[in-house]
Formats: sequence, C-alpha cells, structure tokens
Amino acid sequence: MIVKLAMRFLTQTDCKVLFKFIYNLGIWGMITIFKFNRRVKSGDFFPAFFVISLTNSCNLSCRGCWVSTKAPKTEISYETLCSIIDECKSKGTRFFGLLGGEPLLYPRLMDVIKKYPECYFQIFTNGTFITDEVAAEFRRLGNVTPLISIEGLEKESDIRRCGSNVFDSSMSGLESCTNNKLITGVCASICKTNIDELVSDEYIERLIKNKVSYVWYYIYRPTGENPDPELALSKAEILRLREFIVNARIKHAIIVVDAYWDGNGNAVCPAAMGLSHHINSAGDIEFCPPVQFAKSNVNRDGSLSEIMKNDEFLSNLRKLAASETRGCILLENPGLLESYMKNENALDSSLRGSFMAELASMKKHPDHHIPGKEIREKSLMYRFAKKFSFFGFGAYG
Repeated sequence: MIVKLAMRFLTQTDCKVLFKFIYNLGIWGMITIFKFNRRVKSGDFFPAFFVISLTNSCNLSCRGCWVSTKAPKTEISYETLCSIIDECKSKGTRFFGLLGGEPLLYPRLMDVIKKYPECYFQIFTNGTFITDEVAAEFRRLGNVTPLISIEGLEKESDIRRCGSNVFDSSMSGLESCTNNKLITGVCASICKTNIDELVSDEYIERLIKNKVSYVWYYIYRPTGENPDPELALSKAEILRLREFIVNARIKHAIIVVDAYWDGNGNAVCPAAMGLSHHINSAGDIEFCPPVQFAKSNVNRDGSLSEIMKNDEFLSNLRKLAASETRGCILLENPGLLESYMKNENALDSSLRGSFMAELASMKKHPDHHIPGKEIREKSLMYRFAKKFSFFGFGAYG
C-alpha cells in the first residue's frame, strides 16, 4: 500500500508542490516537534504550531459551526498575520492552518502565502470559491494544500451546510485543485447523519478516483448558534470511526488523518498538550477553535512569545484539561469549562456574546477517550509519523 500511495503522489502531483510538501511540511514538521519538545524540557513554552482564523466571513451557515457569520465582520490584519508567522518561524515553526469563516474570502491570502515560500499553509475551505485560476495560483506558489470540507453527499451536504447545491460546488473546487496537481485533502466532521456515507470503503475509493491525496476525519462537536446536539456520535460510533481509520490506513492508497489518537490508540488533545492553540480573526488567543474564551490578544498584549510565556489563563486551562481527561474537555465536561471561565472572568471571544450561555446549556457527550477500548495503529508508517511529526494532530483536537 505504501508503494501505491507513493506512486499516486509521484504521478498526480506537480514537482514543486511535492517538494514543498516533503521539505516544508514533512522534514520541517519533525524539526518543529523536536524544537517544541526541547522547549518544554527547558520551561520555555511556545506551541509547536498555531491555527489562525483569518476572517469570520463565510458564504455558508453550517450546523454545529462555532463561527458566527451574523457577528460584525472581523479579519486579522495582514501586518498582524505576518508578525505572527515571523515570530513562529523564529521558534522553528513553518506550518500554519488557516481557517475562517471561509479563508478564501480573506483579501490578502495569496500575498501571505507568496511572502513565506519557506512555510507551509493548510487552507481549511468549503471549496466553493476555488476556481481554476485560484488553483493554478496555489500550484505556482507550491507551499499550500487546500483541505476541502465535504460534510456528506448531495443531500446531506445541503442539510448540514444550510445551502443549495453545496456538494457539487465543493466537488468543482476539488476538481480544479486536482487538475492543477495540488496535494488536495478532503475533511469531514463525522456525525450521526453522515457516518454511513463518509466512513466507508466506497467513499474512500471515490476520493482516490478523484485524485484526492488525503482525507481528514473530525468528530462532530455541537457548538455555535445552531449546535444540533442530536447529531453527536455515541461511544460505539466513535469506536467504529477509529477502527475504520486504522484499517483504511493499511487498505487504501490515500493518507488518512485524525486529530485524536496517538500511535497506541490513546486519546490525545493537542491543545492540552500545548502542541497547538488558536488565534481568532479578532486576534484573541484561544485554547482551541471551539472553546471561544480568551484573555490575551495579539493586537494588544505584545509579542506572541511573551504572551505564551505569561498567559496563566491558557497555562492553567491546559493543566485542567489534561487532569480531567485525555480527550476533549468540551464534550466530556462543559460544566467544568463554564466554571473555569467564570472564575477567570474570561472574555467571550465568539464575537456573538453568547458562548457562556451556550456552554451552560451544553450537555455532556461521548468523545474519543474511551479507556480500555484503545485501538493501536497497524501501520508502522503512521506510528512513526505520529511519534516524530505533527501528522495526525490538527486544529480540532
């Protein structure tokens, strides 16, 4: 399977795009984790990488999304974004996840990617704004991978995304990417209504036929203005997803990414481990994208290094989350999060001013921490990658 996967990358990917993927992401990914581990040992805390929401603007209003498109429009300034990247580079970080809203609505997206050819950018997008011209520019730059969110097939995509003809629009953007020989990913937030469609060998083979390079599975989190808690997965469904991921990695010639388990099948939370934090479009530094509280802001509180060193709110939240669970504290114990935020007098950084009330009404849900049910990786390649690089750890852990 590794040979088939390698042949797909060699024959379906532009040479410059492939080089940037291997060097900027692969080699520097291992260097980044090495430097992060060395900092942790010396007491100099700074995350291995950041995910950054460029704007809260979006053309869709998906169920369970934490981004409020009804809130006043905000976007991180080009100067602030460059300052963040420069500071991260000084710490050895060259990988950035760029989120929204819809990041392709950020007017200077291409300028940022072009300015930092030594970095690597993963664009979390719904794909509806990716034209042949956009994909061709991504190919020319080389240091970017579009990760297109597909939340179900034709009918389910429209329901989940509260839109019309969303699946075909996303697939059109995907086709533009693969036609331009980009390393293109497809992601999905798995819930009760799409698990049968998307967690299947048939779906994976369909992606391979469409020249998709990797697929990334998340676990649905009922947050935001329209949380739909009835869509949350049961423990049995989460275990089904985990087992499918492990088997798909040795069965299909496609990279399968998750953000939840280490090589031995133990649950992980990258934010609790200090691997990653989130910066929203207003500059607030959050634990992770769905936990929308902050006490520090990159536009107000000095250098990112100093903020990370002195932000006791985030430091204590990492300790609290790690002591409570190996999994997701938001799903397992929203009441504990609510109490912590109240005691800390933390800022509601959701931009809609209602996240505390949303958290208070949130029920406990199963997550990926299911002791005694660990499913170990069968692939040595994935075990190696999860140990020595940040592959497998993502924005939504």
